[in-house]
Amino acid sequence: MNLSLQNIDNVSATLTVKIEKTDYQAQVDKSLKTLRQKVQMPGFRRGMVPINLVKKLYGKSVVAEEVNKLLSEKVYGYIKENEIKILGEPLPNENEQKDLDFDRMEEFEFLFDIAFAPEVKVNISNENEIDIYTIDTTDEDVEKQVKAYADRYGNYENAESYRDMDALQGLITELDENGNAKENGIRVETEVLMPAYMKDEEQKNLFADAKVNDVIVFNPNKAYDGHDTEIASLLKIELKLAGEIKSDFSFQVEEITRYVPSELNQELFDKIYGENVVSTEEEFRAKVKDEIIAHNLIESDYKFIIDLRRMLLEKIGDSMEFSEKLLKRIFLLNIENKGKENAEEYVNEHYDESIQAIKWQLIKEQLAKDNNIEVEQEDIQDMAKQNAKIQFAQYGMANISDEIATNYANEMMKKQETVTGLIDRVIENKLTTILKSQVKINNKTVSSEEFYKLI
Repeated sequence: MNLSLQNIDNVSATLTVKIEKTDYQAQVDKSLKTLRQKVQMPGFRRGMVPINLVKKLYGKSVVAEEVNKLLSEKVYGYIKENEIKILGEPLPNENEQKDLDFDRMEEFEFLFDIAFAPEVKVNISNENEIDIYTIDTTDEDVEKQVKAYADRYGNYENAESYRDMDALQGLITELDENGNAKENGIRVETEVLMPAYMKDEEQKNLFADAKVNDVIVFNPNKAYDGHDTEIASLLKIELKLAGEIKSDFSFQVEEITRYVPSELNQELFDKIYGENVVSTEEEFRAKVKDEIIAHNLIESDYKFIIDLRRMLLEKIGDSMEFSEKLLKRIFLLNIENKGKENAEEYVNEHYDESIQAIKWQLIKEQLAKDNNIEVEQEDIQDMAKQNAKIQFAQYGMANISDEIATNYANEMMKKQETVTGLIDRVIENKLTTILKSQVKINNKTVSSEEFYKLI
């Protein structure tokens, strides 16, 4: 077997692999003997089919399989042994690759196109300035989060009269031009209606201070500004018929339901942070504030990475060369494998964006190497657990046990794509810690509103 690499230019090369019969024949013979033990054929006992007959029936496919296995092993082995940094996978050459005939040929030549990853040199020093933002946590921020928790753990209660955002349940009846129930008209029982979502203010105001047993006359077409989807949903009719409905309807109120936020009591504190972790409203608000501060630190670090990326891409991004032709083939193959329609159009439309992402990935890898950053399995597990806790916290469950977080993390890590993303996050976190000490930091304090305008 012979492998040789011929550079086409600074960004691509052709890898030629020549395979002779002696390279694969021993493995082919071994595979045919193994296959013989499994073949069942009329007139022969299992495992007693003549080897020549097995070879005649299956020889071509076995040779093809063993050659391809050997090819894959040697190609990737060659790339690894020679420390060739490539992007994507080696691609079959489209121009010079000759047709292969496994029936007649005993020697094979394969040609692969390879896209080189550009060499990256990153110099970080205190001459590089980056702003670091401290997000000021105000009483208003705390109150907003406290209200969010109270809203999340509230309850529905019956009310005597309607006010904004209440839900009304009742009977909807279509009326004729005289204001009477229309014969064979639309009638919907126990329908739930929320006037707050009506688009017409005049129609919405008809329900102000409505009480149980009140009958309100309204016009769905006006109330929802002619939006067929909302009208059809309310009246339980086909979408195509909604546009024809112009008449008034009566709504007889049978029940008024109001969502009431939770009180700031021990029951709420325990639901959010665990039993007896906090016992007073003052402690609760302090805990909420600590939670916001911790979240803001994560957001600040994220902004640091965004600004670092922007700075380095501006500084060295233009010096990084790529084979556009090969990379578009690689992108196209990846997109097609995901079953996306109009793959070629998608690749062309997002090519520049993809190149920027590759540049940043290569810069990060070089920074990690320069700073001796390593990712251990424990790092990935911890990051997965952190993500799990953040996701649960978004739903008001800030007190999940370590066991639940671990189980959730283990489920996340069953997907390789997720693991790759977690590794990337770990690297970014470690880089943030290290690079903050290498660049010149400009500390700035901003409000949360000002901060999110910067992202």
